[in-house]
Amino acid sequence: MKNKFLLLGIALATLTACKTASTLQLAQVQLQKNISINNELKNDEAFVNVIEPYKQKLDKEMNQKISHTGIDLTKQGDNSNLGNLLADYTFEGADAWTKKNLNKNVDAALINIGGIRTTIGKGDILLKSVFEVMPFENEVIIVKMKGSDLQGLFDYYAKTQVNNPVSHLYIETNNGQLTKSLINGQPVNPSQDYYIATSDYLALGGDNMKFFSKGESISTGIKLRDLFIEYFKKTPEVIPNTDVRLNFIGKK
Repeated sequence: MKNKFLLLGIALATLTACKTASTLQLAQVQLQKNISINNELKNDEAFVNVIEPYKQKLDKEMNQKISHTGIDLTKQGDNSNLGNLLADYTFEGADAWTKKNLNKNVDAALINIGGIRTTIGKGDILLKSVFEVMPFENEVIIVKMKGSDLQGLFDYYAKTQVNNPVSHLYIETNNGQLTKSLINGQPVNPSQDYYIATSDYLALGGDNMKFFSKGESISTGIKLRDLFIEYFKKTPEVIPNTDVRLNFIGKK
């Protein structure tokens, strides 16, 4: 950790010393011996002393308990408990925002499993746990889509068979063929407008989710990670839903 501070100091010093191209002057180049930055390199004690109070404050904040789980929360499987939980949090937070700002309801939520970077072990859930799970600065986006355009979403899951978590959606396939698709427990009405909560990364076509391009993206200004932290804090004991949402029959 101390060497990380040393590297930070070197980076800052380098940036400070930079000049614009117009003010650079040629200098004689001399070959010097490379210095390996490792545990044997002595720490800059003065720099460490400056950083230490900030590090202690950050450590205290990051190690605060925000919730608890009696089981391991993992991202494995087509209906992973952590995936379902975070998809539900996305739905709930986005739905509250949409009711307030658009006077509409969110119909479903979809996030990507690749955006969930790790698991949360049984026991206290710390603030840093959420930063480890979601290190990205992704924003919650509402995509308004015609029911007829949602077929692209269902076809995507049938084709990829990837366990990207969903909330208020049910997608069933058999040997790669779509056999059942429901939103809020009902078949899709092709002429109805639906509001789908997702991340800005996916709304822009990330993970090849090109079907979102047929909809209208609405920015909420809410960071996914902030939303997750808020809902963990609201839930002293996390009990994730374990219902089947992605049912890939005959998946290889």
